[in-house]
Amino acid sequence: MTTYVWDYLPEYATERKDILDAVETVFGSGQLVLGKSVRGFEEEYAAWHGVRHCTGVDNGTNALKLALQALGVGPGDEVITVSNTAAPTVLAIDATGATPVFVDVRESDFLIDTDQVAAAITPRTKALLPVHLYGQCADMAPLTRLAEQHGLKILEDCAQAHGASHHGRLAGTMGDAAAFSFYPTKVLGAYGDGGAVITDDPDTDARLRRLRYYGMEKTYYVVETPGHNSRLDEVHAEILRRKLTRLDAYIEGRRAIARRYEEGLADLTGPGGLLLPATNPGNEHVYYVYVVRHPRRDEIIEALKSHDIALNISYPWPVHTMTGFQHLGYERGALPVTERLAGEIFSLPMYPSLPPETQDRVIGALREVLTAL
Repeated sequence: MTTYVWDYLPEYATERKDILDAVETVFGSGQLVLGKSVRGFEEEYAAWHGVRHCTGVDNGTNALKLALQALGVGPGDEVITVSNTAAPTVLAIDATGATPVFVDVRESDFLIDTDQVAAAITPRTKALLPVHLYGQCADMAPLTRLAEQHGLKILEDCAQAHGASHHGRLAGTMGDAAAFSFYPTKVLGAYGDGGAVITDDPDTDARLRRLRYYGMEKTYYVVETPGHNSRLDEVHAEILRRKLTRLDAYIEGRRAIARRYEEGLADLTGPGGLLLPATNPGNEHVYYVYVVRHPRRDEIIEALKSHDIALNISYPWPVHTMTGFQHLGYERGALPVTERLAGEIFSLPMYPSLPPETQDRVIGALREVLTAL
């Protein structure tokens, strides 16, 4: 039986009764769109983060897009972010009519290199979009200082960082707004697409609620500003409410798996060998994915296939190298660290219900492959 980097079936087997009860709760409620489950989840998710507002939307990409629009980003503006991310981060910027501007990432943690941001700011810069990648927060203090100096907005991309923290502050509580994805693989995942934006600013939240509902506010028939149909589904919201009560347990499960990897692979690490994830001082990592690095990555992944282990790469193609973004004008070599990492990183299986015996098999197979290189 093939082992993959993610599998929801073990978790579903454990939580099946609660998940099906959530579905029955919605179907029996008499309200299938923007009802009690969405409102309840929004209130509970905001409270979990200690912020005042949460707006549920249909997916993480639109969470980013609508949040940018609610913060005033639009055609002619520039938004600074990274290329070492999932394409939706950049697609959301593009969808507002703004221009993505890339800076490189740091070799040590794969996160935005804050030392490069100041030089990327121009009179057209409207916002900074740091990505809390792989489950660890970016360094927010330098970005906050730059935003204050230049009058910029900060939108945190928290799609991979539910519950991560930075010097005691949760991911999503350090900028003007934060976008989350609840895609099934996420630390907090639905059983389909879903997303949300949190903020402490009531005006930003009000704009978000209009934008997700056609641009309507007082009545269904009156569009006050052009918007979208981007509502969080009631069923997913109710499932997320149930799973939110288990989020701390999910995170601890991921951290326990990360500790087992570290213990099982530590003696194979070092310069020119396997590099394991490093947690920055002041950060609490939630290990959305467990990304390791090796210069002979492709050989390792190919060799593991003979052990029925199929690994993933997050991400093999930096966004600035994709055909769809050639119009931005970035040449190969423009972001050297990002491009180098793309050829060396790969992800080991990581999900809270990963059976210990399956993880041990992965560790054993990886040890065998690395020893044979």
